[in-house]
Amino acid sequence: MNNWVEIDQARLAGNYRALQQAVGEATEVLAVVKANAYGHGAELCAPMLERAGARWLGVTCASEGARVRGVVGPGVEILVMCGSLPQDTAMLQSSRLTPVVWTAEQMDDLPTGMRVHVEIDTGMGRQGARAGAELTAVLQAAAARGLVVDGVFTHFCSSEVAGSALTQKQERHFAEAIDQVLDAGLRPGWVHAGNSSTVDNPAQPWPWLVDLAASVGARAMVRPGLAVYGYCLPIEGNAPPQVCAGLRPVMTWKAHVLAVRELAAGETVGYNATFTAARPMRVALLPVGYADGLRRELSGAGWVMLHGQQARILGRVSMNLTVVDVTAVEGVRMGDEAVVLGAGVTADDHARLAGTIAYEILCGIHPCG
Repeated sequence: MNNWVEIDQARLAGNYRALQQAVGEATEVLAVVKANAYGHGAELCAPMLERAGARWLGVTCASEGARVRGVVGPGVEILVMCGSLPQDTAMLQSSRLTPVVWTAEQMDDLPTGMRVHVEIDTGMGRQGARAGAELTAVLQAAAARGLVVDGVFTHFCSSEVAGSALTQKQERHFAEAIDQVLDAGLRPGWVHAGNSSTVDNPAQPWPWLVDLAASVGARAMVRPGLAVYGYCLPIEGNAPPQVCAGLRPVMTWKAHVLAVRELAAGETVGYNATFTAARPMRVALLPVGYADGLRRELSGAGWVMLHGQQARILGRVSMNLTVVDVTAVEGVRMGDEAVVLGAGVTADDHARLAGTIAYEILCGIHPCG
């Protein structure tokens, strides 16, 4: 293998259990494995999470849900979070997936008796029916099709902001939508809201969510994703994290050293010779680059770990190859393992250098293998 990822099952299970403990027994934790488990491998992580106690998993689409269904037991519920198209109906049925719906048209091809979760747009402005006429149309269409409204949920747009007025406004809109569901004579089994930052935010909304769910005889559920894998966005507003401080990254991304060579003073490295050796140096060549997800913004700024020490990236990260400085790292040889992401170099480090967030770093990893 040129470069590959390793997943720590004990850490993954520990993170899931820490999240479940944080929200309490009255609230279910749906572990999000969408986007290939945020780059960690959905088909690898899903059964690990099932063994850790997860009874709900969230996927991107029907095809991803079908792959996950193939590796977990019948007791695990799988929510297709990003909507479905008519051509997905057969797969939804055969893999026993629960689709998210928010328009009447999305339900035209769904079979009688299928369970659905209705999304409420409370201010995110993406998916979801707004309370009022839109939600009425969705609920009426579900009844006309003989569908079972098993869940009702929303998504907060600023859950990483402590005491956010936007979140409070969304909570009010969601409560209005739940009243509308109740008035329609529906009794969903689940009422859910909230991502990783929701769980980590000191102004946690889940006690409110538990009460709201109980008002319709439902159970509350939250949907952490990034936190399951050991990362969280910082909580804005100088608020200390509630959960993330105890979570641990579960992915280690590694690459074998392809070759080691000596550089003389004045020799250059990489495209456009952006690095020139000021003195004799020893460098290692790694078979990993931006095609694998190692961001080009790390050129000349990032590092890998070799023999427990930092080895700085020299020159530009190219498509499949990266050069690192091992002058001060003793004994580096061809075949040695370099840690591209893991102990000593995190997705947060990569995100800071690339001007992005850990989500994008992790989701962009797709090693050559």
